[in-house]
Amino acid sequence: MSIKSDNRHLYLQVIDRIKQDIEKGIYKEKEQLPSEFDLAKLLGVSRATLREALRILEEENVIIRRHGVGTFVNAKPLFSSGIEQLNSVTNMIVQVGMKPGTIFLSSDTQSATEEDIRRFSCSEDDEIFVMERVRTANGEPVVYCMDHVPHHYLPKTFSHEKESIFHVLEETAQRKITYAIAEIEPLGYHERISPILECDPETALLVLKQMHFDENDEPILYSVNYFRADKFSFHVLRKRI
Repeated sequence: MSIKSDNRHLYLQVIDRIKQDIEKGIYKEKEQLPSEFDLAKLLGVSRATLREALRILEEENVIIRRHGVGTFVNAKPLFSSGIEQLNSVTNMIVQVGMKPGTIFLSSDTQSATEEDIRRFSCSEDDEIFVMERVRTANGEPVVYCMDHVPHHYLPKTFSHEKESIFHVLEETAQRKITYAIAEIEPLGYHERISPILECDPETALLVLKQMHFDENDEPILYSVNYFRADKFSFHVLRKRI
């Protein structure tokens, strides 16, 4: 049944109609939509109008278009968090009722690099502990994590088997992380990390780089996390000033 005309641009009505059909389950997650010809005919609009609607829906990650294959409904992210909320990956997974897990990849203690010296205001004689892990939800890999911590903050009994490095720093090093400065950027397929996270070639990544500070404004932890964009979404609350 074609959409009913109202005062808005036609492509906006098409966007709403497709979103409604997805919500109703007419088009299910990862299911292919009808061809552009058939969908335009079904909605009673031109293919140019439909293409503009599909372009915006793709930008909003509602759909994904695979060249030469077709248009598919994107899976809804399982995990959502405000970017202004400093939440550990472990907590994000627990909050949706799933079991967090860790696949340990590597750890090493190395001399501070120029970047480490700048980040942590340390000296070149200081050592930095670097840990590489994959975080899982119910056994499925969802986040690749690379953490940098000045070695003297960690206890001698530190174990990489601990799920949350936040808890390790707070409980055994008496360093409570209170805020972080973050930047987030989208990334397409990554030759090394995407296969580790078992991503399809079309699955994008969200890269979150954060410097964490304690109550004394000291830099404690620098992390680079690669989130599967089909599993995680981040939003931000903006207030008018």
